Amino acid sequence: MRTSFFAAVAALAFCLGSTAAAQPAPPLSDAARRVQAHMEFLASDLLEGREAGSRGYDIAADYVAAQFKQLGLAPAGDAGSYFQRVPMVAYRPVDQGSLVLKRGGAATPLVFGEDYVVGRNPLAAETKLSAPMVFAGYGVVAPEHGRDDYAGLDVRGKIVVALDGAPKAIQTEERAHYRSGRVKRAEAARRGAVGFLTVNTPEGEKLRPFAQGAKRWRSWSMTWQEKGGQPYVVAPEVLSLGDISVAGAAKLFAGAPASLEQIYAAAETPTAEVPRFALPAVLETSYRTETKPVESRNVAAMLEGSDPKLRSEVVVLSAHLDHVGVANGTEGDRIHNGALDNAGGVATTLEVARMAVETKKRPKRSMLFLMVTAEEKGLVGAEYFARNPTVPLSSLVANVNLDMPILTYDFTDVVAFGAERSAIGPAVRRAAGRMGVALSGDPMPDEGLFTRSDHYRFVEVGVPSVFLMTGFGNGGEAKFRRFLKDCYHKACDDLSQPIDYEAGAKFARINYEITRELTDARVRPTWNSGDFFGGRFANPTGTRAAAP
Repeated sequence: MRTSFFAAVAALAFCLGSTAAAQPAPPLSDAARRVQAHMEFLASDLLEGREAGSRGYDIAADYVAAQFKQLGLAPAGDAGSYFQRVPMVAYRPVDQGSLVLKRGGAATPLVFGEDYVVGRNPLAAETKLSAPMVFAGYGVVAPEHGRDDYAGLDVRGKIVVALDGAPKAIQTEERAHYRSGRVKRAEAARRGAVGFLTVNTPEGEKLRPFAQGAKRWRSWSMTWQEKGGQPYVVAPEVLSLGDISVAGAAKLFAGAPASLEQIYAAAETPTAEVPRFALPAVLETSYRTETKPVESRNVAAMLEGSDPKLRSEVVVLSAHLDHVGVANGTEGDRIHNGALDNAGGVATTLEVARMAVETKKRPKRSMLFLMVTAEEKGLVGAEYFARNPTVPLSSLVANVNLDMPILTYDFTDVVAFGAERSAIGPAVRRAAGRMGVALSGDPMPDEGLFTRSDHYRFVEVGVPSVFLMTGFGNGGEAKFRRFLKDCYHKACDDLSQPIDYEAGAKFARINYEITRELTDARVRPTWNSGDFFGGRFANPTGTRAAAP
């Protein structure tokens, strides 16, 4: 037995180290090992993809709360706990619904999955509507750009039909705001519309293929509940009727004053001077929606500041704890572990918390560490906190958000969405510089990333915010795009990826340096004078939100 043991060891050593090229990897730093340990737990199969409201998510929330307690951070949730209860409603279509075009005496049914994907309405079990349609271009009203897609149109009592996206001439982060379906429906509501249809474009098809969305038509959406138990819905008077494919648009625009080819061509020009008009058809639609209550939790902890005058001001570090759960009806690995999205963001946030606790000189302002639920369902947990904060809203001076850092390479630059819109920008530039990391512009403006992570819910209540992602330098572009194409929201976003935990430690350090500058600055961060988002969402002082 002894001989066999040593023979096995010798054979193993030969296999692992017989060639000169097979050098042992250098040991990880303590920070990298901690990031690795957190990611290995949060992205394990035990947590079953951490979908909001699931058992796996609750385990993850308990784990994070235990880490906060071990670090000595104070509870910052409800009733002296680390948890903020987030009451939600989940909703999805019951069936494929029906969309029928009526022209004179002729009826043209649209085909589910080819022409349209049905809408959903958490406020009603059954939705029916019959109304004329008006095409409003992109459906964008941007006075600062001299644009009003509703000019000359009467949409009162009618269904607004609008292209997905927004004109390319609009600055990338502002364009991300205007392309939001919530923003567009609210604009339609102000003009008396009763329904809204989104039309896909050939360019949009390249980014988000209609067929992929059609496969997920039965997935659960979520929204938070208001105090009376009503599901929170933006512009509830305008019914969300569904999405129309390029093929379905050809039927929708048959007999229209301008051809669909002309519309699509105009839409891709920088100023997108798209013809707008009443469509020669009435749309009859009906669908059913099922709902169920869902209970989930944000996790919150506080490190109180050391300065008697500044400790009442709070810098929030946020990361979403949830992912998309377990896939239905697929073969092979069905668990979507969410290793990079967003176990990596949570792990690096926990490392920032450790650095903040263990530093010899405590920060002057307070730090709030916030792990939110249901980001994957539409930034729901972050919105609930922003509208129902566990600390006074006026005390929130800045938000630094960590979401889906691609930690598969030694990044040499970062992209800081929102940094140049407020006094956060110089802090980001200095922090990155101290780490030898460059600051780059948005390399994927068509993705609308500025509005797609939790920091944006803080922006909407007037809090200056920044969201960092690892940049495209040092081979990062190929790895970032490969992840988006092959593993984003798929089972392969797991621990089998070549994760560089030292990159995770570096990402944590940069975010700590940014946060520390914000906590120790002489004055609280403010929006830059004349900034689009500051002017839209903040009060005249530029430091806190107007009422939503």
